[in-house]
Amino acid sequence: MIGENIRQARKKKGISQEEMAVKLNVVRQTVSKWESGVSQS
Repeated sequence: MIGENIRQARKKKGISQEEMAVKLNVVRQTVSKWESGVSQS
């Protein structure tokens, strides 16, 4: 559920996973894992 919330918030802002990753100082793969529920940390 949290992954879906992250995805919806990101799409609402109109930013890519890459842009979100830069803003959060993580790699794009981390954002992808959060959204898919693979990793919650």
